[in-house]
Amino acid sequence: MSRINKNVVLALLTLTSSAFLLFQLYYYKHYLSTKNGAGLSKSKGSRIGFDSTQWHAVKKFIMLTSNQNVPVFLIDPLILELINKNFEQVKNTSHGSTTQCKFFCVPRDFTTFALQYHLWKNEEGWFRIAENMGFQCLKIESKDPRLDGIDSLSGTEIPLHYICKLATHAIHLVVFHERSGNYLWHGHLRLKEHIDRKFVPFRKLQFGRYPGAFDRPELQQVTVDGLEVLIPKDPMHFVEEVPHSRFIECRYKEARAFFQQYLDDNTVEAVAFRKSAKELLQLAAKTLNKLGVPFWLSSGTCLGWYRQCNIIPYSKDVDLGIFIQDYKSDIILAFQDAGLPLKHKFGKVEDSLELSFQGKDDVKLDVFFFYEETDHMWNGGTQAKTGKKFKYLFPKFTLCWTEFVDMKVHVPCETLEYIEANYGKTWKIPVKTWDWKRSPPNVQPNGIWPISEWDEVIQLY
Repeated sequence: MSRINKNVVLALLTLTSSAFLLFQLYYYKHYLSTKNGAGLSKSKGSRIGFDSTQWHAVKKFIMLTSNQNVPVFLIDPLILELINKNFEQVKNTSHGSTTQCKFFCVPRDFTTFALQYHLWKNEEGWFRIAENMGFQCLKIESKDPRLDGIDSLSGTEIPLHYICKLATHAIHLVVFHERSGNYLWHGHLRLKEHIDRKFVPFRKLQFGRYPGAFDRPELQQVTVDGLEVLIPKDPMHFVEEVPHSRFIECRYKEARAFFQQYLDDNTVEAVAFRKSAKELLQLAAKTLNKLGVPFWLSSGTCLGWYRQCNIIPYSKDVDLGIFIQDYKSDIILAFQDAGLPLKHKFGKVEDSLELSFQGKDDVKLDVFFFYEETDHMWNGGTQAKTGKKFKYLFPKFTLCWTEFVDMKVHVPCETLEYIEANYGKTWKIPVKTWDWKRSPPNVQPNGIWPISEWDEVIQLY
């Protein structure tokens, strides 16, 4: 009987202990965890939403690039916009302290980073390690367009884009190359025949539809969703550059063919003019960029870039175009402060405005202002002796970046149409005698300035 009582007591104690433990677990789960915020989904340091496929892909990519000293930086427009909107929060977040995934967990197919190629020391080794870590990587190469005019080097290929996929998310690594003029350039993502078109949804890529050019960004390190990343110091400036970044290359092969047919002028006078014209263009660009006024190569300067990748030595001036809506009242003063006195001013802001400034060595800077109509654009011209006005019609155009005399400058994207409007179908043939009142095929009369207004205008001439 004694033994039975002991067994019963032991069983009762065991049962009581088990019940007490179950009660403690229940109480902790349903009361204390809610009260103190200690539940798995809300505990300090937990990773709410950090189970997303894209976050893990980005994390692994950053680990890979960090371990291999590959200096990548984030250029994804969507994420940079989100970071900019929450910049104070991002700036004050320390590594590993983030509790919610707000940026890299936004559902999407790609996250985009960039790399400055001249800083990359171990490209092939990185590629192998990426695949060993589970990434499927695609490398897009193409010939360097800057070598197009040199037969022996035109076949040299350079890396332009990498796409590394982990599970269902892909990292798009855009390779930036340094160009003359201290800017960065990336190439066109053109798929070759052997590439699997279903590897990723290529059409959703935000970079690579065409070559692009960007100002060299200053970078800063921040913590985003618990991950340390480099981003442009001014995220919105970079984002605003993206839709206007399209780049078109000078036509090096055609320029070489042009000089085979028409020998280049390398006389002392021609070399001296080109040097002075280049310095004038650089000074004008610096002045307008400081004012925040966009401009492009126009007239003979644009023709020289398109036809022979150089300044036409007999043109005797530098020609720039500006949309009239970008006119600023302090343009004249800014040029004068830069050492370029006003030579003449024709027209008014509301009609046919044209400015001309005197550079060194008798090289002139002509600034033409363009007006937009329903189906065309135009700029004006005025005859100094008579006050006669002329109008030059152009088909509508947009602006692209290019490189000219070691500078990143704008030209009309629809360059051929622009050139043909101004110089006709025979623009390939050099013409040293040019009458701006009769020679252009797109010129038409535009009235005459009233004497009362004209006297005021020509006194600057």
